[in-house]
Amino acid sequence: MMKDQVKIAVRPLVEYVFRSGDLDSGFRTGTALTEGTKAHQQVQRSYGEADQKEVYLAAEIPYGDLLFIIEGRCDGLLVLEDGSVMIDEIKSSSSDIPAAMEESYPVHWAQAKCYAYMYAREHGAKRMKVQLTYVQVITGEQRRFQQEVDFTELEAFVNEIVEQYAPYAQMLRDHQIARDKSISELDFPFASYRDGQRKLAGAVYKVIGERVHLFAKAPTGIGKTISTTFPAVKAMGEGRLERIFYLTAKTITRTAAEDTFSLLQSKGLHLHVVTITAKEKICPQDRVSCRKEDCPFADGYYDRINGAVLDILANETLIGRKTIEDYARKHRVCPFEFSLDLAYAADVVICDYNYIFDPRVSLKRMFAESKSRTALLIDEAHNLVDRAREMYSASLNKGDFLSLQREYKSLNAEVHQAAKAVNGFFIQLRKDALDSGRKEQVSQQVPAQLIEQVEHFILAAEQELSLHQDGEQGQLLLQTYFTAQSFVRISKLYDDRFVTYAEISSREVSIKLFCLDPSHLLREMGKGYCSHIYFSATLIPMSYYRDMLGAREQDYTLSLPSPFHREQLEVQIEPLSTRYHDREGTKLQVAELLRRMMAGRSGNYLFFFPSYAYMNLVYEAFIANFADETGLRLMLQQGDMTEEEREGFLAAFDADNEGTLAGFAVMGGIFSEGIDLVGDRLTGVAIIGVGLPQIGLERNIIRDYFNSGGKNGLDYAYVYPGMNKVLQAGGRLIRTETDQGRLLLIDDRYLQPHYVALLPDEWK
Repeated sequence: MMKDQVKIAVRPLVEYVFRSGDLDSGFRTGTALTEGTKAHQQVQRSYGEADQKEVYLAAEIPYGDLLFIIEGRCDGLLVLEDGSVMIDEIKSSSSDIPAAMEESYPVHWAQAKCYAYMYAREHGAKRMKVQLTYVQVITGEQRRFQQEVDFTELEAFVNEIVEQYAPYAQMLRDHQIARDKSISELDFPFASYRDGQRKLAGAVYKVIGERVHLFAKAPTGIGKTISTTFPAVKAMGEGRLERIFYLTAKTITRTAAEDTFSLLQSKGLHLHVVTITAKEKICPQDRVSCRKEDCPFADGYYDRINGAVLDILANETLIGRKTIEDYARKHRVCPFEFSLDLAYAADVVICDYNYIFDPRVSLKRMFAESKSRTALLIDEAHNLVDRAREMYSASLNKGDFLSLQREYKSLNAEVHQAAKAVNGFFIQLRKDALDSGRKEQVSQQVPAQLIEQVEHFILAAEQELSLHQDGEQGQLLLQTYFTAQSFVRISKLYDDRFVTYAEISSREVSIKLFCLDPSHLLREMGKGYCSHIYFSATLIPMSYYRDMLGAREQDYTLSLPSPFHREQLEVQIEPLSTRYHDREGTKLQVAELLRRMMAGRSGNYLFFFPSYAYMNLVYEAFIANFADETGLRLMLQQGDMTEEEREGFLAAFDADNEGTLAGFAVMGGIFSEGIDLVGDRLTGVAIIGVGLPQIGLERNIIRDYFNSGGKNGLDYAYVYPGMNKVLQAGGRLIRTETDQGRLLLIDDRYLQPHYVALLPDEWK
């Protein structure tokens, strides 16, 4: 009888069986990635000529009706004097390393013994020597422990691990059978496709089959979420995919994805869908801290997590925030870490862009084969350009290191000296700036001296944090430690697509490694995934987004027309200057245009401005001149609105409102993207200005960089990002086939050919 295959790497197998303890325990948190790699390489450089490193090993182990294929790379195969071979497993930490074998970690021995079993089985060895090499990365101290084990003992050990893992594997296998059956019987959940919807769905299915990427401009109302998820689910049922990541920039689009999978499940789909919520939002504690002393959900997390995972996967399919919180309380596990563990077992993961593209927080346990069978559905992909710049940039502030220098003078000499060295770099930077008379300094070189000093600080901080994290100074050290780690990690990515700039004021000095063109790093972080489907209503111009999001020559482009009739939208352009130097003089004219737009037609209106300052300027002019008009209510977006205040703002746009409601908001803000005010909930939208970002150092650096590369730097830095905000804001108006509304564009540039070319056809 044919057995179902289960392929798994050694490390996740043994971690599933042997993981125990707390979230902040020992080797799980100790070593910065770069230092851990250096420690491994340091040990491997000491190997002899006959020794081998990073050796691939594999074995097939039957269990019941399953066939386990276990594989991995051992750190070292050492040839001994008698010709026998010893497995070497290297582990590094910035905290204390085990002083005796009894203090070593069972999960480390388990990993080494699995490699020993695989080698012995393949080569017929009766006995194997196994070595754990521990490295203390700060001092460089190494300590080795050895065992010699009979093959029969190794075989029994590995079989026991497989036996403990088998219930989880069987549950996933049974789920997959039910999943694939449900997909084969699943029909499109609506009676018919909208205009363009079938074309988008067909394109998604095609690129997954060809293992290439798709850039799709799919206008509002076409049904982008179902048009991308449905064909991807069908491809999963046919064995082309193992997993789908639905990536979003905002909570509201995450909710739309959850609603779509809920709809599909109501039609019979059986699928595990997990939503990852940011740690700060889902943490059940008042203050986020993963120390067992501070959090009962972190204390003993690994002792309980397997039971929690089996429980939730056996009983739930749509696993959103509330469901995760409920099961986390039931099993007393950290809900955020719980969601990450679930993500590796889920069929669909709904999460922020950064879990795939950000090197600081990406899901590290995604192995190559799993990636190759995973599709990325990237919603509102226009947001990814600036988000990627943030992901691949990092900064440091002088003030943090000065504070640590003072706080740790009598507490920890190493932290004090390391922070003092970094602070000294900033002092010299300020002196150089004063000598040159420039408060802003831009360089195309990575600051090597600073990086070296920050690396020393990281090692000193790790050692201190392994012992103490209490008090305000402990929290400042922890926060600065993570910031420093990010800075060093980004420095390893630095190339000619980056600049280093420093800003100096009387109170602070900051330095930033600034990514100008994220396309290369997006390609690198997304490498290995089956297909990327980038979709948005506002990928205009497409050439810009293909360039900035890292398109390859073989990747497809799709541009679909609006499914709505021109008669649904009444567009008016008022050629009034909204440039910065004209705003004070034209504020009353703008207010009058907004009043006139609402005259004679009551309803709900949204007015979008390029900045809070400009919005407040016109709002005050409107209040002073027109606020007393009967039946008119005004609302103003605030910069620090709570979630409840945002919901209240949107809820005010009720279709049954009497009179007229006018909401003043900013382009690119929380109310200009991803919200649906269908039917009479929104009567008209006015867009004041062309959305250009505020002129500043970063935007000017971007402009100059692309100018030097033969592209239009003004467009790349200002015009295209600005007009995207315009298109998103205007897209709030017509959301369904029955919606009608007025769109008012206030700016003389809307009549210039360059800007006209960036408007949707239905606006022209």
